Amino acid sequence: MKKKIWVSALGEHKDAVQDLMGRMKRYGLEVDGHFWEDDLEKMAWMKARDSVIDENVGLWAILGSQKDLESASIRYGLSALAITVQAKRGLGFPILILTTLGKVENTSLPTPLKGADVLPFGDPGLGAKIVAKVHAPSKEILPGYRLDVYGNTQIGQWFEVGPETDKWEGAMLGINDGEITFQAVGPKGRLPSTSVLNYPMKGLKLAMGDNEYVAWAVKNPIDTNTSYFVKVQGHPSTIIFGPFSDSDDTDVFVFQLK
Repeated sequence: MKKKIWVSALGEHKDAVQDLMGRMKRYGLEVDGHFWEDDLEKMAWMKARDSVIDENVGLWAILGSQKDLESASIRYGLSALAITVQAKRGLGFPILILTTLGKVENTSLPTPLKGADVLPFGDPGLGAKIVAKVHAPSKEILPGYRLDVYGNTQIGQWFEVGPETDKWEGAMLGINDGEITFQAVGPKGRLPSTSVLNYPMKGLKLAMGDNEYVAWAVKNPIDTNTSYFVKVQGHPSTIIFGPFSDSDDTDVFVFQLK
């Protein structure tokens, strides 16, 4: 099947979407997508997940203004969707931010979107640039961790973390706001129905830079086929995760989500 692009349109940008569809049709690229639903309580960002990770989608485009991309709730929803898309398609999967008004620097974006390319929607060479990105060879990026997030209004919001190649002798995840309510360990890729935890810990206080975190942790060995799952209530601005250690010099991964 032919490659296509998926568009997440933030706000009311119907004319821009129609314009993009017309431009890409000249290059033989199908455009599909949705209008963004900004509702974190209902985890509305999950609705587009299966569509974006479809193997026929060659690029995910986010269409919006500088103001749209400054909204904390939109940034969190886009971060969550980007995390789960990258968990399935890899960090090299192309994400393109098309700005309709204002200026956006990718360095100002949340961690999952910092690797995205940013182009003004009015760029006269936009069509050719999108085609090139869709057909460019995928880059393999090995970050040293596994990270996914999923859920719905019934089971809540869950983060899944683990090592990419090594083995962790334990695992931890912390948030700077919100509340952790449950933790589990099990086979990667799905929430476990049962879980036995080794030395589970709750309410650990951590400080990094100007941020303070509350973390939960376990001492279960976590390998490439096993994951640590953490249920989070609320929408933290930043999360930290990584192997758990009793020492103070353990490396952790820091993700800004807003």
